[in-house]
Amino acid sequence: MDRAPIQKRKLSDEVRDRLIAEIEGGQLAPGAALPSERELMELLGVGRPAIREAMQSLQGLGLIVVRHGERPRVAEPQLDLLAEQLALTMRHILTHDGRILTQLKEARALLETELARRAAQARTDADLDALGKILDEQARHADSFKPFMKLDGQFHAKLAEISGNDVLASVVKAIFVWLERFHTESVRRAGLEELTLSEHREILAAIKSGNSDDAGRAMNDHLMRANALYQQRHED
Repeated sequence: MDRAPIQKRKLSDEVRDRLIAEIEGGQLAPGAALPSERELMELLGVGRPAIREAMQSLQGLGLIVVRHGERPRVAEPQLDLLAEQLALTMRHILTHDGRILTQLKEARALLETELARRAAQARTDADLDALGKILDEQARHADSFKPFMKLDGQFHAKLAEISGNDVLASVVKAIFVWLERFHTESVRRAGLEELTLSEHREILAAIKSGNSDDAGRAMNDHLMRANALYQQRHED
């Protein structure tokens, strides 16, 4: 017999879990309106505070959409929302545990190296054109740090999309959210914009050639250079 103490749960947690079960079970499909507060109170035998707290929790999880004057509705599935939630969690962890940063940078290198390899096989002429336009725009903003870094993120995000794996593409987008706070300022050096552009062009050339090994190698070299600069900054 499990002798662990039985945990007393809040009523709002019970309400939330009941509704999650119905969403996951298909009884409440994306776009469907939830029962009104009064209906839920009667159905579940709880008070209004428990219902409202449960709704706030479901909204925070991205499972429902709440609009003023309307009943809450089940949210449509969105991978970008997954990216936002992952980014928030990572930023919280990084704020309180700096040791994770090294592991996260390693994970990013492994992920994007493989995505570059896949992109070399999956890319279309339209994909190559889109990547080229991003780099042209990035070159025009070489003297403006924030726009330059925003376009840097767009380049990596577009490359991830070309791989055809929407989940991995969302993870890459999430990574760039925490990079904006924990990484870019630490690797910033005067004159590095041209080096970054050169490395991006090498990645694009390898993807255009269709050579997976070259694409993966170019991406890995690019990210390892950035990681080395970060390490150097913190050892100075």
